[in-house]
Amino acid sequence: MEEMREKLARLLKNAYSPYYKFPVAAIVVMSDGNEFCGVNVENANGTSICAERNAIANAVAHGYKKGDFKALYIMLASGKIGTPCFACRQVIQEFMEMDRPVFCVDKNGNQRGYLVHELCPYPFSEDDLQ
Repeated sequence: MEEMREKLARLLKNAYSPYYKFPVAAIVVMSDGNEFCGVNVENANGTSICAERNAIANAVAHGYKKGDFKALYIMLASGKIGTPCFACRQVIQEFMEMDRPVFCVDKNGNQRGYLVHELCPYPFSEDDLQ
């Protein structure tokens, strides 16, 4: 976990957060061991991209599909442990199996781990569209 925490801390420097000053970094680990990074990217009109969705979209852009996702790691620059927003939770449950872990960590070595079904107890899924 220490190596992942160091990667996240370095990645935070790439976040673009001039408006809310709330840098976030995320790394998604795939079943084959590959990792994809994401940071939040704010913009003036409020249509920002969260780090979690950025990391997942990066993996999808490289050809990964639902079921290929093993774990997600998230770090806030604020020093606090934070959980994904609800838009991110929707995307997380779309691509990750419900028993996969999401680790929310801080720079000091503290962490909280959740399973996707704990973060998304009432998911909106393709079944709801029928």
